[in-house]
Amino acid sequence: MTQLDGVVKPKTRRSKRFLQSREPKLTENVKNAMIMKGGNTSETVTKALKDIYALKKPNAVLYKKKNITRPFEDQTSLEFFSKKTDCSLFLFGSHNKKRPNNLVFGRMFDFHVLDMIELGIEKFVSLSDIKSPKCAEGTKPLLIFAGEAFDTDSEYKRLRSVFIDFFRGQTVPAVRLAGLEHVLHFTALEGKIYLRSYKVLLKKSGCRTPRIELEEIGPSFDFVLRRTHLASDDLSKTAHKLPKALKPKKKKNISHDTFGTKLGRLHMQKQNLAKLKTRKMKGLRKRRGETIQGEEEDSAKKAKVE
Repeated sequence: MTQLDGVVKPKTRRSKRFLQSREPKLTENVKNAMIMKGGNTSETVTKALKDIYALKKPNAVLYKKKNITRPFEDQTSLEFFSKKTDCSLFLFGSHNKKRPNNLVFGRMFDFHVLDMIELGIEKFVSLSDIKSPKCAEGTKPLLIFAGEAFDTDSEYKRLRSVFIDFFRGQTVPAVRLAGLEHVLHFTALEGKIYLRSYKVLLKKSGCRTPRIELEEIGPSFDFVLRRTHLASDDLSKTAHKLPKALKPKKKKNISHDTFGTKLGRLHMQKQNLAKLKTRKMKGLRKRRGETIQGEEEDSAKKAKVE
């Protein structure tokens, strides 16, 4: 590939296909995540990264080597690896005396850091600690958010958006009942975020609709919110902008009132009510010598034409 004046021109068909795969699309691919650890990590952070990688597979890349970087001070290495592996999400784990058992969830826009949220692990139960059957790899999870903070606090709103981007899985047109096997429950309460993972069990209920039970399968996290690096409202709006092809087309002369009722507007020609034919009644009969204004106008026009 050659680069002239900032424009990359492919030389071979293979490079052309590669560039076409990186172009913007109306329907985006599944977002990939890169999971890496910093220069100093603890056993808790290492297990947490592996468990989250197990939840995110196969749309994740796990780096086993240590990366000596600080995301909140220098993002160049994150942006480099993001472009190299074509990942728009990242998870960075570290551990030090000031911020023990630290996880940084983040996402990219145009291979530049958009949002970063730092969470501290206060309590952790890994997948291996809970002895129960697990969900199959790549199962699309059902995400549930509980707590007023997710609706009122701006930082928690952005955290919910990051979690949805990170764990939502593939975009599908429909989901069958038997496909709802995995549930991720996020709870915001008293300044902490609780993450729980459940497997959905469909039990017999004696009727057509089965009885649903939830069995915890792990991992289980108790997070505390630490630092945030949030994009401005304008940049966030640009990153979430929909292309014109996906925007719903406006229909002319159709509106909705406050109650959601659809209202339509019809455009008709001006009618001459004098010529309107009604039910024949004796009281509406014309007397001799009486003419209607409309008939007089028509007769006058005819006379002019003649």
